[in-house]
Amino acid sequence: MGGGWQRAKRVTSAAFRPLRGRDLSLHAAAITFYGAIAVVPVALLAIWLTSLLAGAERVRRLTSYAVRTLPDAIGAPHAVQALVEAGVGLTPLLALASLLPASLYGEGLRRAFVSVAVPRSDESLVGWRGRLLLLPLLAPAPALLLSILLALPTTTGLVRQGGWPGALGVVLSFLAVWLVLTPVLLWVFRVVGPASPDWLSTLGVGSFTAANLSGFLHGFVLFASLPIDLGVPFGGIDEIGAGVAVLLWLYLFHVIVLAGYSATLALSRWRTTRSGVAGPGSSDSRMPKRR
Repeated sequence: MGGGWQRAKRVTSAAFRPLRGRDLSLHAAAITFYGAIAVVPVALLAIWLTSLLAGAERVRRLTSYAVRTLPDAIGAPHAVQALVEAGVGLTPLLALASLLPASLYGEGLRRAFVSVAVPRSDESLVGWRGRLLLLPLLAPAPALLLSILLALPTTTGLVRQGGWPGALGVVLSFLAVWLVLTPVLLWVFRVVGPASPDWLSTLGVGSFTAANLSGFLHGFVLFASLPIDLGVPFGGIDEIGAGVAVLLWLYLFHVIVLAGYSATLALSRWRTTRSGVAGPGSSDSRMPKRR
């Protein structure tokens, strides 16, 4: 038992070694700032592209299942419905205008990843690299979003039944989000980040991180259903309380992403050292290749 505990401590310590000496909270907050600007434009573009592929009415019909199922404590159904309507009604000119704020998410991720992966970075054009490397994710966005939307009639129907069918609906929803987030994190960890961890490490840790994020997102839905007066700390203004709650969960979301990226780098370095790809005297024998 003691040996297993010590082994677990060593593995955990190695996984978070790239974060040692760095302010994880500060970097997660920085990504959250960029993400708060980018999350709505990203969602609008994904919905717009999906409506072009599957049709606006089909997108409206499929998202209506989520709108009817989401808890209304902080106004989530109304917000989702407004977002969907804005997305399907987007024009090419408005979509083009949304690209700039949407790409800011890539800048935030790249800047935080550089601080984790490179002790002293002299990389130029960090922000623009992150923006341009994130944009290709828009290409598979319709297929990824549509896969979740197609599962909504089944999962939400089971959830509304409650009991064991409801639990099955939550499990199926978790699996659907997990499968969608996995390729997204593979791209983010492998391409958007400044280092290039090997594919096996990226797949293993990226998939595990996606599972944690999926559970975290479902936890947020549960949180939104709790009878909590979020406006109490803000003079009774519920809208501000709800906005702060969303930002807090977004911040914790990015803490998980940064921890996953750190663990990916640590595993990739360990695999590189063990396989002897780089010679023992090489200065970068413990580092994934940088771009």
